[in-house]
Amino acid sequence: MNATAAVEINGITKRFGDVVAVDNISLEIADGEFFAMLGPSGCGKTTTLRLIAGLEFPTEGSLKIFGDEVGTLPPNKRPVNTVFQSYALFPHMNVLDNVAFGLRMGGTDKATARAQAAVMIGLVQLSGMEGRKPSQMSGGQQQRVALARALVNKPKVLLLDEPLGALDLKLRQEMQGELKQLQENLGISFVFVTHDQEEALTMSDRIAVMSDGKLLQVGSPEEIYERPANRFVADFIGQTNLLEGTVQDATTVCLANGARVQASSTQPVGTAVAVSLRPERAHLKPRGDVASGHASVDGVVERVTYLGNARVYTVRLDWMELEVREENRPGADFHEPGTEITVSWDPRAVSVVADS
Repeated sequence: MNATAAVEINGITKRFGDVVAVDNISLEIADGEFFAMLGPSGCGKTTTLRLIAGLEFPTEGSLKIFGDEVGTLPPNKRPVNTVFQSYALFPHMNVLDNVAFGLRMGGTDKATARAQAAVMIGLVQLSGMEGRKPSQMSGGQQQRVALARALVNKPKVLLLDEPLGALDLKLRQEMQGELKQLQENLGISFVFVTHDQEEALTMSDRIAVMSDGKLLQVGSPEEIYERPANRFVADFIGQTNLLEGTVQDATTVCLANGARVQASSTQPVGTAVAVSLRPERAHLKPRGDVASGHASVDGVVERVTYLGNARVYTVRLDWMELEVREENRPGADFHEPGTEITVSWDPRAVSVVADS
């Protein structure tokens, strides 16, 4: 990767009247990186993408692409292109002409534009479909056309705004792999906006988690999942159980019911925290059966959800419910609702998170 960041955002704020959509964020996206911006609806991720694209302009701050300040430049003066969820294909044009459109508007002659478009159509695995109209294609195929049209102009950064949101689950999962492979083959930066945690974890080199216009954490998928910066990130990225408590010392948290469990924390003694325990990291044991060195709480199985490859047990504790996910394999124990149970876990499997 080049030393110069593909995208550099410094202290960017975007206001719409009294509404602060993006609140003083700073981040760098490396050249050749698959970077996801993740968060719930209204968190500011799409506005940030539109700021990079030039579809919005910052109220404050600096925005550079490969070292050049672009914060006040229109979209056509930036080395980026955008793919939207709606595809925005021209219904009266065939695939070849849709992909060649941007080149033609840029002054490329028809024959050259069509030749370059044909190469890009092959890259997105649509060779042989050049003569089809969008209405004759599936959603996944239309998405590939939109990608080819965005890439044929050879942008330095490709921006993708929820591009898989309109696809069904199976096709979306297939396109995740194809998008990642395409990005690796091209070697350019992809900036991908999504509210789907699994999508971000699957494809990204790094993830930025946003909420209420603020940037909460930037890191690799593993860092975000295993070491969330705060309660919101822990709860938003995948499923987790948040066991409320206070820090007793550097290795112990006192839970809300008075139980003391091993959990490493850098927070000051007395700080209100939560122990984040992923459902797949917890284990169900007969009441009182705890492996040496493991933390545990006692409860009662309230309900069981069958998922095919796993069962999710909802366990009622004295002060809360928690979920435990166990692989559905031959010979695995089954715990009926009403069973008194111990939930145990390795202290290394949890993270301690504060509110911020």
